[in-house]
Amino acid sequence: MLAALLTLTTAPALLAQTTPARSKPQAKPVTTTAAARPAPVLNEQQVEARANALTDNMQKALGLTPQQVEKVRQINLISVRGVESARQKYARNVRKMAGVVDDIGQARLAMLKETLSPAQFDKYQRKREEKMGVPSSQGVQGNPVPGLPGGE
Repeated sequence: MLAALLTLTTAPALLAQTTPARSKPQAKPVTTTAAARPAPVLNEQQVEARANALTDNMQKALGLTPQQVEKVRQINLISVRGVESARQKYARNVRKMAGVVDDIGQARLAMLKETLSPAQFDKYQRKREEKMGVPSSQGVQGNPVPGLPGGE
């Protein structure tokens, strides 16, 4: 009986104890200048390896000439470097990163279209659609919405 009474009287005292207050970490001042932020460091070996792998795959799939191989390698190198840089720079802003990566992709397509023959570019676009589910710029942009003109 005494043990039960002792337990009942000490339980609220144990629950009432508080943990020591923690001090809040001081906020760092926000800087808006690009010079204040360290530039992202790209792993150039990984960038080159990725660009070379893309180029090798395109060479096999499209039958590129030696001149085209070098041009495509440069296009891929520029694109991969840009995408990796955007990933690091906009890691906290996914929308901005997606927009920049999309712009890089569009620029890459335009440069490839200038470098590849029409038959090679068409084959590239078909392979791209199959692999990534990306509609080509010449393809249908989807089904019209039911109830709107053209969607009956």
